[in-house]
Amino acid sequence: MKAIVYAEHGGPQVLRLAELAEPAIGAGEVLLRVRACALNHLDLWLRQGIPSLKIPLPHIPGSDVAGEVVRVGSGATNVNVGERVMLQPGISCGQCAKCLAGEDNLCRSYTILGEMVDGGCAEFVKAPAVNCVPIPEGVSFEAAAAFPLVSLTAWHMLITRAKLKPAETVLVLAAGSGVGGAAIQIAKASGARVIATAGTDAKLAKARELGADEVINHSTQKIAAEVKRLTAKRGVDVVFEHVGEATWTESIRSLTPGGRLVTCGATTGYNGNIDIRYLFTRQISLLGSFMGAKSDLLAAMEFLKRGLLKPVIDVVMPLEKCAEAHRRLEQREQFGKIVLKVE
Repeated sequence: MKAIVYAEHGGPQVLRLAELAEPAIGAGEVLLRVRACALNHLDLWLRQGIPSLKIPLPHIPGSDVAGEVVRVGSGATNVNVGERVMLQPGISCGQCAKCLAGEDNLCRSYTILGEMVDGGCAEFVKAPAVNCVPIPEGVSFEAAAAFPLVSLTAWHMLITRAKLKPAETVLVLAAGSGVGGAAIQIAKASGARVIATAGTDAKLAKARELGADEVINHSTQKIAAEVKRLTAKRGVDVVFEHVGEATWTESIRSLTPGGRLVTCGATTGYNGNIDIRYLFTRQISLLGSFMGAKSDLLAAMEFLKRGLLKPVIDVVMPLEKCAEAHRRLEQREQFGKIVLKVE
């Protein structure tokens, strides 16, 4: 099969197209003929190298995958050959207390497709059969690939962790990102008022198209000051944070007393300071969130089926242009997901 691989860490230039053996599946696994694979910031970090995470090299990236089942291992009864599926990107043991409680993203052996195991930037990928989710009728492979990781992450952050309520106000950072676009739609469909930020007027216009009620240009405006203006000095109930160091202080100061900040990332740096007195006197909650459980993806799927949550695709490129796609994501030129088409 053809696949995108890298044998060393570095810039997009380390990505190369190679001919590799087709993966061999075991019991409870499936082999998927990949039709589309979407990029995430995780792909950039893994390619660049994370000192605390030694991924096996050479490595095939890609966590967001959609395609057709071509082979089913023994013991797998939930999926059939020929079925169109997307893959839940989180892989867990399925047997520990956390997995059995439906909190598989807290499993001690939890990993992500394309992280410690080879991913979907290839013609074929293997995965646990339990990770297969049928693609609804009328949804393309490209849209299906753009859906799983950001949708389950945004759902887990807003609904599971922050426990968003109807009529609350949410501040969504970086609307141009895949997870930001999903968050706007989930929050809006849940009955919230949505304030979104982005760095260009063009991205802000697209954020409004997704459902944002108000927008803030974080390149030219102070986020907290604009939030206070837009909320008559009240502040927001929930901050959807994933930018990190560059926006952390502004995000904290945007909260109403008793508000919740939920974060899943730190793309601009991981040092976030807070005055502890501000934390307890205003009774603020800081919530960490990582990926999401299978149940989060299935819940988000219901929104997809009802037309309340639609994958936001920036551009579709051939698999062979993976390095170019990485550069586009790295330079933050995209709005939504960059998808690689596998033919």
